[in-house]
Amino acid sequence: MWADENPHATVESNFQQCFSVTVWCAVLDDQLIGPLILEGRRTGEVYFRFLQEELPRLLEDVPLNKRGRMYFQHDGAPPHSSCEVRNFLNSRFPGRWIGRGGGHNWPATSPDFSPLDYCVWGWMKELVYSVKVVTRDELLGHILDAADRIRKSQRKLRATHAVHNREAAFVVAIGGILENQL
Repeated sequence: MWADENPHATVESNFQQCFSVTVWCAVLDDQLIGPLILEGRRTGEVYFRFLQEELPRLLEDVPLNKRGRMYFQHDGAPPHSSCEVRNFLNSRFPGRWIGRGGGHNWPATSPDFSPLDYCVWGWMKELVYSVKVVTRDELLGHILDAADRIRKSQRKLRATHAVHNREAAFVVAIGGILENQL
């Protein structure tokens, strides 16, 4: 509140309480996989355990022939590039994973090529925070509900189909911002 003199006023705000969660999701064709809430501090060891124990369970409904051809992509977060994670991905997705130290390096700060970044996360946050979130359990419930709503939405996840168009626009923009061109 701005004034020439002290207004002696109080402004109530609706900020989120101090809690956070780490959410893992994937997009495969037009299918949302997850979300999975990753508990605890994110380390290479925790992420490696996720890849070994949780990822296979999350991919159970994906046909085997599709799993054998899919690429695994993650960003440049430090836990994603630990030696054990890279070794695991090299054996599980040989030549088919995208990330730091992988067969296909992922450019730093490249949200324009990640379907999760340019499609899912914004949509999910819009749904999750449409109502004030007060507790961590409430936040978790909103996240799971948002994922269900995205899965059932008339607005299908066609984000992976747009990757090639986004790549072409990125070349035209010489690495610049794409939002005005798409």
